[in-house]
Amino acid sequence: MEAIVEKLKELRKQMGKTQADIARYLGISYPAYAHYESGRRDPDPHSLNKLADYFGVSVDYLLGRKEPDPSKGKRINVYGEIAAGIPIEAVEDIVDLEEISPDMAARGEYIALRIKGSSMEPRIMDGDVVIIRLQDDVQNGEIAAVFVNGDSATLKRIKKEKGGLWLISLNQAYSPMFYSQRECQELPIRILGKMVELRAKF
Repeated sequence: MEAIVEKLKELRKQMGKTQADIARYLGISYPAYAHYESGRRDPDPHSLNKLADYFGVSVDYLLGRKEPDPSKGKRINVYGEIAAGIPIEAVEDIVDLEEISPDMAARGEYIALRIKGSSMEPRIMDGDVVIIRLQDDVQNGEIAAVFVNGDSATLKRIKKEKGGLWLISLNQAYSPMFYSQRECQELPIRILGKMVELRAKF
């Protein structure tokens, strides 16, 4: 399975994950996962399926049997608002469509959000569209769409601490918001996905 070695390395780095992160997700030891990326051992069928789900690709793609068609992009919905607890497929507030590349589409499931307000200025302006890769966690310092207290998704920079979570606006006129671990569980605070691209509107 030579193809899977390069695919695993490429997809893991694109998501900003370490080998230890993937090993924890699979429920195996770090050395066992490292063997997958070195080619010393092939993933068993169960691990292969879990890896495909984690990276948002098909097993065929991991095995090098199916490559994206570079001539065809994928269109994704642009939402004006998404409320917590409503499945994406049930949201009706679709305001536009954006196209992403086949290469990007092969790395996960995506939506787009139209920004409201000035909390992320000057980098992200009111009316801009951001591309979000759906995932329930992000790395420290990354920008994510987040549900707070059951409200619609808001875009904030994430800062994790042992005692809780900071949601930080880029606009310094807005104060950072801190939520304890208990508040994150009870409100709740839930990450919808990671911002991977900004499409500014002029």
